[in-house]
Amino acid sequence: MHLKEMTLLGGRHCLHFTGGKRETEKNEVFFSGVTVEFYGNSGYRILTFPPLLQINSQSGFALFLVDLVVHSLKDLPTSLPPGFTIGAVCKRENPLDAVVFHPKNCGKTLSLLPEKSVIGTSSLRRAAQLKKKFPQLEFRDIRGNLNTRLKKLDEREDFSAIILAAAGLKRMGWESRIGQLLNPEDCLYAVGQGALAVEVRAKDQEMLDMVSVLHDADTVLCCIAERAFMKRLEGGCSVPVAVSTMLKDGQLYLTGAVYSLDGSDSLKETMQTSVNYPQQSEDGPNDDVQHVGITAKNVPGQAQEAAENLGVELASLLLSKGAKHILSVARQLNDAH
Repeated sequence: MHLKEMTLLGGRHCLHFTGGKRETEKNEVFFSGVTVEFYGNSGYRILTFPPLLQINSQSGFALFLVDLVVHSLKDLPTSLPPGFTIGAVCKRENPLDAVVFHPKNCGKTLSLLPEKSVIGTSSLRRAAQLKKKFPQLEFRDIRGNLNTRLKKLDEREDFSAIILAAAGLKRMGWESRIGQLLNPEDCLYAVGQGALAVEVRAKDQEMLDMVSVLHDADTVLCCIAERAFMKRLEGGCSVPVAVSTMLKDGQLYLTGAVYSLDGSDSLKETMQTSVNYPQQSEDGPNDDVQHVGITAKNVPGQAQEAAENLGVELASLLLSKGAKHILSVARQLNDAH
């Protein structure tokens, strides 16, 4: 590897990706001999000190200012723009949703909150599932980054609790605020939730080779299945689509569901497939084939294909049972608001 320097973009995700700590602690760079430059998200230490450019990931790539971008995988579309790929999917943090309670409700769970308690969430997926599970509670939209949402919760009386991704709270060092974890039986999670993705140029072989060591094979296979499920359904953040995956003894289990906005109408199924395939050692023309936007040549190709097919087949099953109608109505109602 002759790469001398790279530029990386991605705010707090970069900090986690490089093994960095808060400003009060020494920051560690992931790759020995590589300069990592942080752009964006005030409050984090810049390891090198170039002019602080106000850029986003798309313009950064377009201007050739960055070599890779770190994202939360759940924020990435299932089809990336031409010329780009997900070169690494890091080991997944806890993908579950978490409940953070107002200080006056510490020690409680959602089921113990008084009737008509207001729960804040910006996610249609969470609201749809929890409205059905906890009909005695009210759910209202809450916006802003984690800091803003927690401040709204703590300093006002508007919300009894808010729902956030457990992984985000942990990465920010706020795991102690988690009052309750929502198991998949209560709330299936978002596609890709808890995983970090490293986006690179699809033809940048040097960068692809370098970041490929970050791939976690189990996470890759789970997320390929989830993203294929989402893509086949033509879902997104504007409709309630939820998943849960598990790998055990070479079998990949995928549970997927779709919901109406109020949770009254839903479809949920589980399927499984074997992903117990050996890694092919020989090089070939399909080494860098993408599966729902992910390039992972160090993960067995047959296993990736099986995972993608699993997602497609599960989505097709739900579509045959009426998922398209549920999602179309949900999208129309959401757009109307």
